[in-house]
Amino acid sequence: MKGNEAIAEAAIQAECRFYAGYPITPQNEIPEYMSRRMPEVNGIFIQAESELSAINMVYGASACGTRAMTSSSSPGISLKQEGISFLAGAELPSVIVNIQRGGPGLGNISASQADYFQAVKGGGHGDYRVLVYAPYNLQEVWDLTMLAFDKADEYRNPVMILGDGILGQMMEPFAPTPYAKPLLPEKTWALTGCSGRAPNVIKTLFMGEGELEQRNYMLQAKYQKMKEKEVRFQTYETDDAELIVVAFGIAARIAISTVGRLRQEGRKVGLLRPVTLFPFPEKPINEIAGAGKRFITVELNAGQMVEDVRLAVNGKSEVLFYGSPGGGIITPEGLYEYMSK
Repeated sequence: MKGNEAIAEAAIQAECRFYAGYPITPQNEIPEYMSRRMPEVNGIFIQAESELSAINMVYGASACGTRAMTSSSSPGISLKQEGISFLAGAELPSVIVNIQRGGPGLGNISASQADYFQAVKGGGHGDYRVLVYAPYNLQEVWDLTMLAFDKADEYRNPVMILGDGILGQMMEPFAPTPYAKPLLPEKTWALTGCSGRAPNVIKTLFMGEGELEQRNYMLQAKYQKMKEKEVRFQTYETDDAELIVVAFGIAARIAISTVGRLRQEGRKVGLLRPVTLFPFPEKPINEIAGAGKRFITVELNAGQMVEDVRLAVNGKSEVLFYGSPGGGIITPEGLYEYMSK
């Protein structure tokens, strides 16, 4: 399977039964696949008239208790930001897939990681966060997509899968592990008809004195709980490393071969790969930092995650950056030359 197809099938296996989207390269295989498979599982596929329509259709489907998903690529996700803020404000679970392309503007369809800020800092209006997973191979694409639906329901919050054009288009073997649904709270809040019970109300407008403030305190407590429970990362050869590469997604795949090559030459280098971008692995990075340690972030952008690494290091180590903005691609050879200096 292509990465995009693996995302779509994993979503179906995880009981996603509503999909709304709008075409944009390089994620078009997701709606194409969903258009064929959703009718086979008694699900709903809608090619919306716009990205704005798609995200608001997801809002409506999720409000009724259905597992719902949308997908797009960078400028399309920008158009969905108001709706994502509404989903977070209404506490509606949903999964949003961003297969990033080069920007700004329409840019081109080359792989990019330049939507990092947009994904982890909210993107839309208001103090909200979404849980962000950054898979780096098709096995993680499969597993994390399934997990995304569970965590969306657990926290009643949007969850984003942040990929890129390479990950969406590449093909490689993986094990399609069966979906095992965990025990989750019943959706007693859903709009399922109020015969025999009090009506449920789902809204984001809170006009009473102090009402919105209390709502925001509650949401912030939820995000703090995510920070305490949902951080995911992997380390490679960091125990004795004096130079630690921090990279996510496809950039981590490019970087790990360079780290291995330098290790063979006797260089004390290692790699830390964030799997969750929010919550970010601040504590693990801070614990590694210290005298004699340096960090280098490797990204397919002009330097975004590097800011969060510097915040996590908190002055204990030097933090360097190596990357390529939209339209370019880093190579293991180029990274090796830079790190060999």
